[in-house]
Parts: sequence; C-alpha cells; structure tokens
Amino acid sequence: MAYRDEIRPWAIFQRLPNGRSKCLYRFKKRTDADAFTSILRRGGGIFEVTFDRQQEVTQG
Repeated sequence: MAYRDEIRPWAIFQRLPNGRSKCLYRFKKRTDADAFTSILRRGGGIFEVTFDRQQEVTQG
C-alpha cells in the first residue's frame, strides 16, 4: 500500500453490477468522504464509505 493511501484510510467504493466493488476515492476524514458520497449518489449508483486500512504483507 502506498503511503498516500495509508494517510487516507476512508475510501469510497462503488458497487458494480457483477457483485464486485471498485475503490474510487480516498479521504483523510470520514466527513469529507460522506459529503462526496452524497454528491456521487445524485448521479445514480450504489456507493459506500468504508475504513480501508489494509496491512502490508511482509514476506520473510
């Protein structure tokens, strides 16, 4: 995971018709992510905000 993704743990995911989801944007604050999600929903589609703090897997 890139450092920029680590400092932006709140992510907006779009649910796709095939049952998968796609990460569209990342934010530092949940309130920012919620506000942007409400704008996206006006155009249609299913969007959700999640805390996406993935841990890097280290191989040793």
